Amino acid sequence: MMTIRIGHGFDVHRFGPRMKDASVMLGGVCIPHSRPLLAHSDGDVLLHAVMDALLGALALGDIGRHFPPSESRWKNADSRQLLQAVFALVRKQGYRLGNLDCTIIAEQPRIKPHAAAMRAHLAADLDATPEQISVKATTTEGLGFAGRGEGIAAHAVCLLVVDKDTRSDAS
Repeated sequence: MMTIRIGHGFDVHRFGPRMKDASVMLGGVCIPHSRPLLAHSDGDVLLHAVMDALLGALALGDIGRHFPPSESRWKNADSRQLLQAVFALVRKQGYRLGNLDCTIIAEQPRIKPHAAAMRAHLAADLDATPEQISVKATTTEGLGFAGRGEGIAAHAVCLLVVDKDTRSDAS
């Protein structure tokens, strides 16, 4: 068993039409915004990128393999529940989170006021501390789809380390 594994995840969702009382879900936080994200699940691009990073670190495919959008049972799924299921696979493989670094790419909504809550959700779902998790945001200064306000993207990089408690149980 390798003692560390590194994974990278990326996800993007486009905005839908303007709606009264709309919101976006990012990092498990519901943020008021004039345009919702279009997706089969709740459209949480941050959590989707995190799941892909975790799965990629262990060469277990991507979230589409585990939660296909073609299956109606995943329609409007809560991405935090999906993340918890993915993390159960990480634990089953004998790993725990070393650290997680996330970047949200969006012109709007503003991320900074919500970053601490996102870190807290991620820490709770990944059996970690907020100090192991970084959530930051950047704009594209008006360039590309994100700069034109057409959608939101997220990158996530994780380091998984052998869980000595799990490893000793498996021996």
